[in-house]
Amino acid sequence: MPLHLKSAPTKTFADTSQQDVAERVRDIIADIRENGDDAVRRYAEKFDNWSPPSYRLSDDEVDDIIATLDPQVIADIEFVQTQVRRFAQAQRDSLVDIEVETLPGVFLGQKHVPVQAAGAYIPGGKYPLTASAHMTIITAKVAGVPRVVACTPPIRGEIPAATVAAMKMAGADEIYVLGGIQAVAAMAVGTDTIERVNMIAGPGNAYVAEAKRQLFGEVGIDLFAGPTEILIVADEHADPFFTAVDLLSQAEHGPESPAVLVTTSQALGEQVIEWIEKLLPGMSTRDYAEPAWRDWGQVIVAEDLDEAYRIADDFAFEHVQVFTQNPREALTRMHDYGALFLGENTCVSYGDKVIGTNHVLPTLGAARYTGGLWVGKYLRTVTYQEVTSAESSAQLGEVCGRASRVELFEGHARSGDARAWRHAGAEYEWIEAAHPAEAGVR
Repeated sequence: MPLHLKSAPTKTFADTSQQDVAERVRDIIADIRENGDDAVRRYAEKFDNWSPPSYRLSDDEVDDIIATLDPQVIADIEFVQTQVRRFAQAQRDSLVDIEVETLPGVFLGQKHVPVQAAGAYIPGGKYPLTASAHMTIITAKVAGVPRVVACTPPIRGEIPAATVAAMKMAGADEIYVLGGIQAVAAMAVGTDTIERVNMIAGPGNAYVAEAKRQLFGEVGIDLFAGPTEILIVADEHADPFFTAVDLLSQAEHGPESPAVLVTTSQALGEQVIEWIEKLLPGMSTRDYAEPAWRDWGQVIVAEDLDEAYRIADDFAFEHVQVFTQNPREALTRMHDYGALFLGENTCVSYGDKVIGTNHVLPTLGAARYTGGLWVGKYLRTVTYQEVTSAESSAQLGEVCGRASRVELFEGHARSGDARAWRHAGAEYEWIEAAHPAEAGVR
């Protein structure tokens, strides 16, 4: 039986069903659908106090913005984007088109076709999240998406220069300084100045997430996302200082971001709690990290690693770090997680910012049924069929006729009958009645 040194509720999708958020989002989407750019401008003014002549940045404006940045910022963006692009390209290379001959002259194929237009939402708010530009735009471009529209909000009335640079360097075809529900809705339904897209990707606050949820079906989305989550599985060999630092690194995302430690060592759990209490007062992001840890942080002592891994899988968290003597065993011992970070030399912050894997990941238990954003999310896996053999077509036709009539689908059955009649001389009353002059003629 696990021992809880620190307990807290566990967030679920049910916790995030805020009726007022849903109603407000629904009203704004409807307004933008009806009034287009006028409605977009009203909400941008209302929520962000932002009303430039055009929300779309011209190429010259983008170049001028990038020129204001320290060369080291540009160099770091280039480094990170190289890592993201390398991994995304490896993912794309793993997806191959196939064609097989299942019967003589029966060819079945599969192709991976990119969506033709994607919207990338890069959050802003309190922090300029340049890394989300890498994750959403580069991944789309490597997938082969010809048109990528990127939106990011102003921050305190200013254009986030580093984010704009990241968007441009990642390959965005259109860049808009526009945030919130109005950005997501404009990309999804289209306006006079923003042509609609086919899918939308990227994280955001509760309003952005709800807008994506309501628009899903009209457009595709990457996944539903809630507050950032971290869980660390640790044994007695783990470093309590590293463990505490890494838990707080994700708690600073927001006051509802859960941080959980599952350990086989009660001593380690107690030391981690002590370290967190020491570190929190000096954090510049304490206003987010402290309530996140206070309200949603947990420390659980498991009897052994078997139980620790079971507990971790039950959480099905977005990020799971493994601080054990043999961290790679988690690759076979665990199955429900967004991303694994193995060993103390690895941390979630690397995944968020620099290492190259995608940081748009499932939360609130969604890791039980989906992975995170990757090249494949921007691809539609489509099939094609071709029958060049008359004999095989006749065989399929006879089976199709019988199988369809079991389901009472007479029209389907007749499609099969017609080919069996034409190619194999099979006799069917309905065909003879329809074409008496062709009886016996093929």
